[in-house]
Amino acid sequence: MRFVLALLASLVLSVSAFAVQPDEVLNDSALEKRAREISAGLRCLVCQNQSIDDSDAQLAKDLRLLVRERLMAGDTDQQVRDFLVQRYGEFVLLKPTFSRHNMLLWLTPVLVLVLGGIGAYAVLRRRPQAPETLNEEERKALEALLRRDQSAS
Repeated sequence: MRFVLALLASLVLSVSAFAVQPDEVLNDSALEKRAREISAGLRCLVCQNQSIDDSDAQLAKDLRLLVRERLMAGDTDQQVRDFLVQRYGEFVLLKPTFSRHNMLLWLTPVLVLVLGGIGAYAVLRRRPQAPETLNEEERKALEALLRRDQSAS
């Protein structure tokens, strides 16, 4: 049992290990930190729901190296992202930007909530409402029914 727990613990802890190879790491720790921050926000185009920092795919390694090359060339973080978006499209970003061409992507959840609220309001409004009180004629008819039921039992 301890072996299984140790194995599970090592698997859980290894998830946080990055796929960055030792030969990719920059000597300048500030540049390496910037490279890690940038690559954590870039999508692996092979794995698609993993950042290039977490992916073992060859394309992810190539992108990590490209990020480091651009940083060493003096590009800012935004220039590196812009270069990759220009080259691979906005799909390379794990968190796409809010812009005109992807507005539907960002506004769909809000639109669904608004339409759902309108639909719920319309359904609740159409539901028949129970009358507040009985008029005199209805009250007499109810009393007659109750008397008839009591006399039948």
